[in-house]
Amino acid sequence: MSPKQQRGEETADRLLDAALRVYAESGEQGVTVSALTRASGVSLGSLYHHFGSVDGLMNALLLRWLGRLLADLGAAVERSRTARTGIRALVRSYLAFVQEHPDAAGLLHSSYADRLGMAQARALRDAQEARLSPLAAWVQQHIDSGELAVLPVPLIEGLVMGPVVATARRWLSGVGDVDLDEAARVLPERIWRSLAP
Repeated sequence: MSPKQQRGEETADRLLDAALRVYAESGEQGVTVSALTRASGVSLGSLYHHFGSVDGLMNALLLRWLGRLLADLGAAVERSRTARTGIRALVRSYLAFVQEHPDAAGLLHSSYADRLGMAQARALRDAQEARLSPLAAWVQQHIDSGELAVLPVPLIEGLVMGPVVATARRWLSGVGDVDLDEAARVLPERIWRSLAP
């Protein structure tokens, strides 16, 4: 990589890091060009050069953290020998990610992310295909082996992720009535019961 390319990558990373800080501190309404350039120390021209717009920057930020979450989930199931231990690992990995990266998890579970997901579902899925395909293949393998109920993969995804996402959102809301450590102990077995053949 040339020095110019490296500087460009560093600038893009600074903008992405600053965007997450600004979002975490001020919410969606606080993510403005002036807030981003001030927080990152990067010029307006560089922001537009690298991302085209504030929306482009925020989309890239969502993809960055979605990719990291999916990589963690993929690694969790890869280390699992059975469907049951895989479900346990998936749930615990997701909740650990939320606990370790609350600002990024807040963005991933935000109404902004929901709107983007609804508007660009196919593009987001295509952008993460390399990380999603192994998870879907893992599920299918365990359906085929008889370890998981014979259901379409999207329904299994809903049965696993629905309770986990709802729990994460509640914890992220700051209400204070959800303990993620307790959820990591309780949810895997409850979810497993809905998936067992």
